[in-house]
Amino acid sequence: MAHPSLASVDRALEPVSEARPLRVFLLSPANSSAIRGQLLLNKNSALEFAHRFQKQGAPLGEIFSFISSLYFRGKLAYAEVFANPPAGVPPALAMTTSRGLLPPETTITLDDLLEMSGVPIDPGESRYRDPLIQDAHALARLLPAGSKIVLLGSIASGKYIDPLLEVFGADLLFPRQFVGRGDMSRGGLMLRCAQSRLEL
Repeated sequence: MAHPSLASVDRALEPVSEARPLRVFLLSPANSSAIRGQLLLNKNSALEFAHRFQKQGAPLGEIFSFISSLYFRGKLAYAEVFANPPAGVPPALAMTTSRGLLPPETTITLDDLLEMSGVPIDPGESRYRDPLIQDAHALARLLPAGSKIVLLGSIASGKYIDPLLEVFGADLLFPRQFVGRGDMSRGGLMLRCAQSRLEL
């Protein structure tokens, strides 16, 4: 799939309006193949959280925050402070590899995470793309005209932004301050902004 045009990327990079329109955040997923993700999947792990998760599951936001500690925690904290969703719509939704968009409080089991970890984040992968597109369209139908969708994630490749731009177009925004920063830097920035109530 072709990457978005420069014009599309420019629209996605527009700063969030100071007028605080209705706004929902989409949070890019944590990588379960990373070291901390493998700790959760390892049945011999000595971590208390891994044992609890393997026995009874855990909220997706907690899982992703464990795997991608600073970055995902920053995204959750930032969305909690600055989201402005319409009634009945979650303030933030986490992107997943195979389950589309899920509220961070959604309980995920070990079997769920094992299944999700086997699906690559690739716009050409139907197991990733189709649920994401379906849920993005469902979200778009719930949002009044003029609502904004803010992606808290990378646009360095098309893996997140290509399918989202297809659905949301010019209503998809991305903080300009993310450009040129790595994940850890973005996470720290969002935590500081949430604590100080200073919006990007």
